[in-house]
Amino acid sequence: MKRKLRMGMVGGGRDSFIGPVHRMAAQMDGKIELVCGAFSSSPEKSRLSGQDLLLPPERVYGTYEEMLQKEAQLPDGDRMDFVSIVTPNNVHHPVALAALEAGFHVVCDKPMTLDLDEAKELERKVQETGRLFCLTHNYTGYPMVKEARALVAEGRLGAVRRVVVEYPQGWLATDIETTGLKQAVWRTDPQIAGASSCMGDIGTHCENLAEYITGLQITEMCADLTTFVSGRRLEDDGSVLLRLGDSARGILWASQIAIGQENTLTIRVYGEKGSLEWHQEEPNTLLVRWPDRPTETRRTATDFVGEAASSSVRLPAGHPEGYLEAFANVYSSFADALSDTLWGDRSDRTKYDYPDVQDGVRGMAFLDAVVRSAGSQKKWVEVLA
Repeated sequence: MKRKLRMGMVGGGRDSFIGPVHRMAAQMDGKIELVCGAFSSSPEKSRLSGQDLLLPPERVYGTYEEMLQKEAQLPDGDRMDFVSIVTPNNVHHPVALAALEAGFHVVCDKPMTLDLDEAKELERKVQETGRLFCLTHNYTGYPMVKEARALVAEGRLGAVRRVVVEYPQGWLATDIETTGLKQAVWRTDPQIAGASSCMGDIGTHCENLAEYITGLQITEMCADLTTFVSGRRLEDDGSVLLRLGDSARGILWASQIAIGQENTLTIRVYGEKGSLEWHQEEPNTLLVRWPDRPTETRRTATDFVGEAASSSVRLPAGHPEGYLEAFANVYSSFADALSDTLWGDRSDRTKYDYPDVQDGVRGMAFLDAVVRSAGSQKKWVEVLA
């Protein structure tokens, strides 16, 4: 890497939750610096957000269109290298498409788009432009998730038989969107969130984690979506039966009305020879179980984990690493790929481990199938990625 990579940001201004998370994660390893942004749909709020971040006024823009146009006119030594999109779902597609067309690489929050057609259009544009695209499914960045993936890939568990993945939350157990809470308002609005709320927001994490760890793709599903809170326009709870690969079966549950639950993302994978279990709220631990010997409790930053996990660890054993560090691992791998694209050799693409545009298409195909299945009298529907 010859210098820090220069990042622009769309969204993530004052009152944003995810914008500061992205900024902290992107800058954690010293590979990336924020140089510009269009931080809000309100030009004044964008200006004030730029002041908060101590950016030069001339690099703080009122719209993303202005940012892309003016940044593209700057000399190579000054302009941003990529844009990070941290807006509500309905803005992901137009910003990403415009950024790719302007010649910039893209990092985008999930889900990638509002629908499957938009996702496939972005995939075509990425292929056409040759630009890099990173989707921030940050749970793939946890060291013990990488350890779980390696165990499955190495055949240690044998052929995968069953996957059980769940993500219960309780924060939408009442109609708090009617109070004006921003995070609840847009997630329950179909014009902004898309055709799904709960599955789009957290069910996609379950889908991505299941496919990432097992290496299997979801081929068919049978879904049931429910809106428990009266007057809410999108679902707040859902259950899905899954078929993965040729023979594996799965169960996926996501809920935002599970009172008392915070972010209880959990996955269990059962194979012919053994099983594993990982909890996001206890991320440094991976449980591995065997039929003929005691359960293994694998811990982050020990000598008993593989290269994929150990290379993603920042702190000595016993020091908690969590959400921000996992996010940073995604950005760090993307930064390595972008650095090699700009100045190095990208012949070995297997060394980069971050979700890409194909993962985004998989996520939108999953949501498309969930909504079709839930609204159909058919037992099973095909995932059309």
